[in-house]
Amino acid sequence: MEFKEYTQEELVAQPMGSWTGQAYRLIVGALRAELAVEDLTQPHWWTLNHAAGAPGTWTRAALVERLTPYDDLGTDFDGVFDDLVARGWLTEDGGVLTLTEAGEAGRLRARDRNARVHTRMREGVDPAEYARTIDVLRRMVANLGGNGNLPE
Repeated sequence: MEFKEYTQEELVAQPMGSWTGQAYRLIVGALRAELAVEDLTQPHWWTLNHAAGAPGTWTRAALVERLTPYDDLGTDFDGVFDDLVARGWLTEDGGVLTLTEAGEAGRLRARDRNARVHTRMREGVDPAEYARTIDVLRRMVANLGGNGNLPE
């Protein structure tokens, strides 16, 4: 498909909600499709990344509190945690969820799948342009009362 160029006036007249909604559906849909190949959902992915990023510190309650703001599917996080424990990707000892070697291998496979989506999404987009887009969206979120800060 040919990618057309437009004037600034034509672009400024476009509805932001329509474009951000379409981008969300396509980007998240592509990520979810890649994760599904590993029989994972986004909440599985988030859980694995948090367990990898701060080993031995995440309880179920802390992860639910941390991940719920990003969830748009009404996820049963206990079901996600139970699934990852049943797979042998997480262990639970004293209420703390810990990533196993098998879990890290699965996380790395999922990371590679997600990276392919991100690479496709950024084709033809200069890194400075991408950063500016994120910054503009952060400002719009903050202007409407949301949290415009990057996730910690």
